Amino acid sequence: MRRVGYFASLPATELSRLAGRCTTRSLEPGQALFEEGQPCRGLLIVAEGLVEIRQISFRGREQVFHSEGSGATLGEGPLFDGGGYIASAVALAPTRVLFLSRTDVLGLCQRRPEVALAMLKTMARRVRHFAGIVSDLAFRPVIERLARHLDAAVAAPVKPGASMELTLTHAQLAARLGTVRELIARAFSELEKTGVISRDRSRIVIRDPARLAALARGDDDATRAGDRVT
Repeated sequence: MRRVGYFASLPATELSRLAGRCTTRSLEPGQALFEEGQPCRGLLIVAEGLVEIRQISFRGREQVFHSEGSGATLGEGPLFDGGGYIASAVALAPTRVLFLSRTDVLGLCQRRPEVALAMLKTMARRVRHFAGIVSDLAFRPVIERLARHLDAAVAAPVKPGASMELTLTHAQLAARLGTVRELIARAFSELEKTGVISRDRSRIVIRDPARLAALARGDDDATRAGDRVT
């Protein structure tokens, strides 16, 4: 509980009381914690493991929003507005989650305004994250989104010849970048063709880190070539 940022300042007696009010749930990889639209009845705290937040369209297209590990909280938005969850949550690893009821959370916020303010800060940070996703989907071609992903994944500063192991499949990358795997494959091919990267199975070698960084920023002329991969 103390790993949760907005609980960290609470006195031990308050924290102990809250812990006593929690129930626990264990999840296996692939098991859903909650589904989009399901009523939110309280705050969820990831005690251990990893949870992925995603939406799936009626046609089966998936969009991954973010992943959360130990100490993260889920459900603040629908907890306060009384609506259902805006996305689904699925365990990616063996996971244990604590549940604190809506009544307990609202009572805590009334007693401790600093907790309410900390929750608002968490929600504001997520709104910024979601706004970034919307901006990427609306304004950035797929090749630019892929360049941003690769540029962020390699250690800085990047030198020519630096390499990274790609741990996600094309389908998983597509879900995170808001596209389909066929366009991810085309974007990889475009980056190879222009000499930005080379590939050996799952290993990506960065041949031109400056160009990759420029593509990631969206200020490189090569982005025009990427406009074909949207």
